[in-house]
Amino acid sequence: MPYSAEISRANPSCFLFLIDQSGSMEDPFGAGGSSRKKADLVADAINRLLQNLVIKCAKEEGIRDYFHVGVIGYGEKVGPALGGALAGRELAPISDIGNLPARVEQRTKKVEDGAGGLIDQAIRFPVWFDPIGHGATPMCQALTQAHTILSNWLPQHADSFPPIVINITDGEATDGNPTAAATALRALESNDGNVLLFNIHLSSKGGSPIEFPDTPANLPDQYAQLMFDLSSTLTATMRSIAQQEGYAASESSRGFVFNADMVSVIKFLDIGTRPSNLR
Repeated sequence: MPYSAEISRANPSCFLFLIDQSGSMEDPFGAGGSSRKKADLVADAINRLLQNLVIKCAKEEGIRDYFHVGVIGYGEKVGPALGGALAGRELAPISDIGNLPARVEQRTKKVEDGAGGLIDQAIRFPVWFDPIGHGATPMCQALTQAHTILSNWLPQHADSFPPIVINITDGEATDGNPTAAATALRALESNDGNVLLFNIHLSSKGGSPIEFPDTPANLPDQYAQLMFDLSSTLTATMRSIAQQEGYAASESSRGFVFNADMVSVIKFLDIGTRPSNLR
């Protein structure tokens, strides 16, 4: 059975996030009526996800290195996008992620007050990744860099659960058609299966999101259909999780979300990164 390798400290897996940092990420995020910038919302989602991954790997004796994690930004430049002590590193074990945030901010969240109302509660929010929005959208270069990073990682982890690459973008690649680069990336493999490439498209326009489609037929334009084509099919475990979350996922559903609101993005990231076989 592919995609069933045990994830352990001796046999870790890998998450690599490719984040569009082009100028248009400074635009408001239209889905869900949000007025916040797409770059800000994506940064919050990535930082929250990194914190959740750290929590999943935290045991009494410390953070177990079940995962190696990297964040690559692409816009005015293409390269590692984590901040602080992790700046410049393409991949880092999850223990380094947990122990080395760039900073910890004080934020507030709404919680129930026990009397039917809501009150603000102060929380600590670790930050590893800051929002940026400058330049074009060199997606082909980002996918090629991901290929190089994982080509170096895989020979040392031949029996691993295959790496998962999640690409978050709001626009069309400006450095050519990304099909060849995406195909080459998905062709990389461990003994447990091929690298998984998932895509999240953040639109500035309103409208209902399309989540985990199994056909490009209902996608509104050629670019969305291309991003669907670039995306891997969900694994059986991910498909089951998606169905439990209320998505109509089929055996042909791709790891692709179009025109997603931020709730959908966070759910997508959780489904795409939820380990079911940690030891």
